[in-house]
Amino acid sequence: MPHSDSPTRITVISASMGAGHDGAATELTRHLTAAGFLVDRHDFLDLLPARIGKLLSGAYLRLLTWAPGGYQRIYAATEHERRPNPAVRALLRGAERRTLATVTPDTRAVVSTYPGASQVLGALRLRGRLAIPALTYLTDFSVHSLWVASGIDAHLAAHAIPAAQAHEQGAAGVTVTGPMTDPRFTPADEDERRSARTRFGLPQDASLALLVAGSWGVGPVREAAAEILDTGVALPVVVCGRNHALAERLRADGIAHVHGWVDDMPGLMHACDVLVQNAGGLTSLEALAGGLPVVSYRCIPGHGQTNAAALDEAGLAPWIREPDQLAPTLTELLHGPRGRAQREAGLALFTAAPGPVPAVTAMARGPLSAVRPGRQGSSTAVPAGTPDLSAAPILSRRRPADAQTGATVDALTAVTADALRLPVAARFAARSRQARRRTVLMVAAVAATLSLGIGAPLAYAYGESPGHHFGALTHYLEDDDR
Repeated sequence: MPHSDSPTRITVISASMGAGHDGAATELTRHLTAAGFLVDRHDFLDLLPARIGKLLSGAYLRLLTWAPGGYQRIYAATEHERRPNPAVRALLRGAERRTLATVTPDTRAVVSTYPGASQVLGALRLRGRLAIPALTYLTDFSVHSLWVASGIDAHLAAHAIPAAQAHEQGAAGVTVTGPMTDPRFTPADEDERRSARTRFGLPQDASLALLVAGSWGVGPVREAAAEILDTGVALPVVVCGRNHALAERLRADGIAHVHGWVDDMPGLMHACDVLVQNAGGLTSLEALAGGLPVVSYRCIPGHGQTNAAALDEAGLAPWIREPDQLAPTLTELLHGPRGRAQREAGLALFTAAPGPVPAVTAMARGPLSAVRPGRQGSSTAVPAGTPDLSAAPILSRRRPADAQTGATVDALTAVTADALRLPVAARFAARSRQARRRTVLMVAAVAATLSLGIGAPLAYAYGESPGHHFGALTHYLEDDDR
């Protein structure tokens, strides 16, 4: 256990799938650091086997862009599953060894802002390989089943709506903590508004609707921009993120105010009067913190639509499902009592609860071995006589002793150690076997990525589960990282 006067260390694991998960992790890291913790930050995509994290991210982006209907099918088919399918479990199992390696012996808690990382941490907790608390900070306003992992000690939600959804799916330790955003997102006075409009080259006297589509600029953004312009209620100010092609198309369409990646989003929000969004992620919370009314329109499939429904249910952002409702809704938000009510509700969201840091602090500074996580929605008390694990937060990462040989070392470590004692020919053979194993692992992992990113929606669409294609993948991924 760390010395009582030394700072407590916490690990935060996010994923660079867009910017929302990373944005939440950045704010969590900043708040925890300000509270006196040492924080280690990791990208879950870097922890996946065979370096396929970026490939998985790219496949997901292409799926949203090229086959949104397929993504909607797989999302709907898996939204309430109690357990990930075999292909997903196999892929995640391959990240366990690297995930454990991110947690140093003096770490006292791990927080995930990405569902895949939560599934890995929960599995490690259940099997006793991770003996410190593991928490999930739910970054979405709706909760897909992947967010809820057996073995996770606490699921932290920004609002009662996602908290209730998590609880219904069997999540343990569900707590409404409130959201977190960059402190620069605050309501602007009239001077700040005019100054921001001058900086961004925006007209001073027009109503401005800030249209966002995430860091990837996905969804029917061109249609939304044209329809906002046609209402005559507000001028669209479009942020395309890193989608440079979209920005060029919008300019060719005659949209006057188009931006790529914007470093000063607080300033741009100060310049605008309403936010129009299609995914319901971090940007929506930032707008609410800045006193902007928010509306969901032309939402992307899957989480975009479920987040829109949850925000609507919470009274924080109406979801416009039909184009003919766009003009009257914008008018109400810009000039009517509905807009004032939503501004008040958005600001109240940030004062009703203290944020996730107190919950993380309680877990990190509590006794390590008071409770062992059970299955979803339960916990199991440690039986009498169980050894005190507080001095060793991470349990043995080695494989259990073999019943016949008594070997306790990891399989790959054993191959390497034995090779040092073998003749040259035997060492060459051992290295060849290891190289073949790594090649098969890489090929299998790439196949899983492609199937999860492209094939799985098609398989679900035609009623065929992709899981039965992954027997070999499961064998190689699971056996490699025990």
